[in-house]
Amino acid sequence: MIKVLFVCHGNICRSTMAECVFNDILLRNSEKSISCDSAATSTEEIGNPVHYGTRNVLQRHGIPVGNHRARQMTYQDYKDFDLLIGMDSANIRNMTGIAGGDAENKIKKLLTFCGSSSDVADPWYTGDFDTTYKDVSEGCQALYIWILENLVNSTKN
Repeated sequence: MIKVLFVCHGNICRSTMAECVFNDILLRNSEKSISCDSAATSTEEIGNPVHYGTRNVLQRHGIPVGNHRARQMTYQDYKDFDLLIGMDSANIRNMTGIAGGDAENKIKKLLTFCGSSSDVADPWYTGDFDTTYKDVSEGCQALYIWILENLVNSTKN
């Protein structure tokens, strides 16, 4: 089982959106060899539900949200997950700090899978959940293809 952890600052907007979108991709492709979760780099939103803007955009696209509650990334997450996917450069720095480095090269930024160095804009500040959804969807689809090509197929050979 390949395990992916999506991470943002609070775990109520972007990382939760990515978790839901990625789970939808896995479900639509009947993919059982990959799983995902999400977490925050901060403690600010721990225990809080998905932001209503994230919930609304996901529901408009027919993507189930569930009863997610924000949690903080831990050092153990670095050990337990195969990939830890941050939404922006600040997340990457904070994730690397929590993990005590990235010796196994597991920490990546989502949009790098689309060939971009851009950050996924935080809708908490922008209010633009549609643009965040577009970036997250494109990033998750590219990540899924990358995992199939680089991790799933290599473990089957």
